[in-house]
Amino acid sequence: MPANSSSLPAPAAGLARPRPGALRRLLANPGAVAGAVLLLLILLAAATAPWVFPHDPLDMVGPPILWPGQDPEFPLGTDTMGRDIAAGLAHGAQVSLTVGVTAALLSLAIGIAVGAAAGYAGGWTDVALMRVTELLQTIPSFLLVVVIVAIGRPSVTVIALSIGVASWPVVARLVRAEFRTLREAEFVQAARSNGFSHFRIAFLEILPNALPPVIVTTSVLVANAILIESALSFMNMGDPNAVSWGSMIGDAREMLRTAWYLAALPGLSIVLTVLSLNLLGDALNDAFNPRLAG
Repeated sequence: MPANSSSLPAPAAGLARPRPGALRRLLANPGAVAGAVLLLLILLAAATAPWVFPHDPLDMVGPPILWPGQDPEFPLGTDTMGRDIAAGLAHGAQVSLTVGVTAALLSLAIGIAVGAAAGYAGGWTDVALMRVTELLQTIPSFLLVVVIVAIGRPSVTVIALSIGVASWPVVARLVRAEFRTLREAEFVQAARSNGFSHFRIAFLEILPNALPPVIVTTSVLVANAILIESALSFMNMGDPNAVSWGSMIGDAREMLRTAWYLAALPGLSIVLTVLSLNLLGDALNDAFNPRLAG
């Protein structure tokens, strides 16, 4: 909760402070620990992929259709083209995480800017920005991403930007609600009485107090972006020059009866990544929920 500005010399004291209780609840949550461990392992695989698998994951490096464990040189086997599945999973983690993080950051940047302006200014500014936000929300996010990618050249950058553009309305509505709640708080009134600019009040006084629910939403944004990118790659709308978990599943759909592992391994990678992000999101929600402070 914002600090009472009457007992402090400057309105900046209203900035949100970390709650030790929230951190303790987060560290004591088994879901948070499990999600963090899973996500760290996936990050480690993505970070070490260029050194562990220096060759291009799209190169044919072995005999086709090797099952996991059949050849020590290819511990997870090879696909129908003789490509190393382990290399594809590691490099695919780079693509998925890059798209997820980039799209989430873009969504946060646009959503925070729109939501803060609407919630702080109110009036016609609020009405106009919310009508634009509601208009975008009437368009299915996946459909909008497909249209943008189809217009542009399919690449990791274009996919990430298109997902970010399609996902920001959720953040905007959340930030607007927080700003409408906090804009009449005592520390904001004290900042106005001291002649602070609107920009400083909105982004240095109110925004830090509105961040906890936004932080929780970030994990959901990353998970959704990974799922959308996988779906696009499955539909052959991904970057043709980069291996992706979705494209690996798409290439393996004709081999489900005879070589099910070709689709199961990248599918399991997607499940574990999204699961880790959802576990962290739930744990953050529990940690920052003021109703659980006791």
